[in-house]
Amino acid sequence: MSQLISIIIPAYNEEDRIISTLETIIKYMDSQTFSYEILVVDDGSTDKTKDVVVNFGHKVNYIKQPKNMGKGAAVKRGMLEANGEIRLFSDADLSTPIFEIHKLVNEIAAGNDICIGNRAMNRENIKEHQPFYREFMGKTFNKIVQLFLFKGITDTQCGFKAYNKESAIKIFSMSKINGFSFDVESLFLAHKFGFKVSQVSVEWYNDDRSKVDPVKDSIKMLIEIFKIKKLHK
Repeated sequence: MSQLISIIIPAYNEEDRIISTLETIIKYMDSQTFSYEILVVDDGSTDKTKDVVVNFGHKVNYIKQPKNMGKGAAVKRGMLEANGEIRLFSDADLSTPIFEIHKLVNEIAAGNDICIGNRAMNRENIKEHQPFYREFMGKTFNKIVQLFLFKGITDTQCGFKAYNKESAIKIFSMSKINGFSFDVESLFLAHKFGFKVSQVSVEWYNDDRSKVDPVKDSIKMLIEIFKIKKLHK
């Protein structure tokens, strides 16, 4: 594929698993016909994330946030500093395996502006589940999104989404949510601007080392949901 693909990885204190993640991505992408770049956006880590990432040399671009600003802010910076015609972000734990990138890239090549990984379309693709209470909270959150913001997206929070260059620049240049609800904001803006969004079922493996606090972060996300419409009148 001649189009450059940017893979954006937001990272906060990821020294323990970012090596494996980057090695996996590089090995896979090098075996394909993709032209690609990797951008790791360090969200103010206090561990040795920087030292680990810069050791990968020219294959990985290291971007340092001035302080811990949130996953949304890290993804936004990566999206706006990327060079790719297709810009995909992936969680640092590779909960969605990198080989699923084909599905998203093919959807954009077929004429969609955005393609998102969806865990709800085929539950059999969830190879390792979250604890029951987290799955319940996720489903409840999605129902609230569909009730108050937009319908049709059954999984807004899967950390595996791809945008073409035009949609990435327009959406993320206007995004204001720095927290975990940035996914919802980006899809809200996609609907507002009339971008074509597709969904594909992807494999997903829960990582119990998640940095999301099921109570505190869920409350913050709900508050952010009700801010989104006000922020983008």
